[in-house]
Amino acid sequence: MVDLAAFLAHHAIDAKRFEHRPVMTVEESRRLVPDLPGAKTKNLFLRDKKGVRHILVTVGQDVAVDLSALGLMLGAGRLGFASPERLRKYLGISPGSVSLLALVNDRTHAVEFVLDRRLWEADAVQAHPLVNDATMVIPHAQLERFLAATGHAAHIVDVPGRRETDD
Repeated sequence: MVDLAAFLAHHAIDAKRFEHRPVMTVEESRRLVPDLPGAKTKNLFLRDKKGVRHILVTVGQDVAVDLSALGLMLGAGRLGFASPERLRKYLGISPGSVSLLALVNDRTHAVEFVLDRRLWEADAVQAHPLVNDATMVIPHAQLERFLAATGHAAHIVDVPGRRETDD
């Protein structure tokens, strides 16, 4: 696993880190993470039915992703959640710590990255720094620099879904 702090420093990527109690879910995040600047995120590590394609999807924390529609949009067919073993193998992290920053561990570019357009247009986003007891606030320009440094291109799309607060 890459030393994230050293990677960010080496590439002059400025992101502020905030420590908090460990969180595993969006609900825990709402209760335990302090009010921070930037858009709060939710991350899904998915695989296609055959287990050939692996996709990290980052959306706003209040979006319920329509996996069927997303699979069609990406030409991936039926999508499902990848196992904890696949998460460790491809992104080098454990469940509860999934975030776009885990792309730093995908040196072979085996993982596709899908980012919801609303997050791409945000001034900053929040992400776990490979652990779930801290959150980093990453300004948009720094997010672009991070993706370039990891060699990952973001597929910026309107991720199909609905706000979880909708009826």
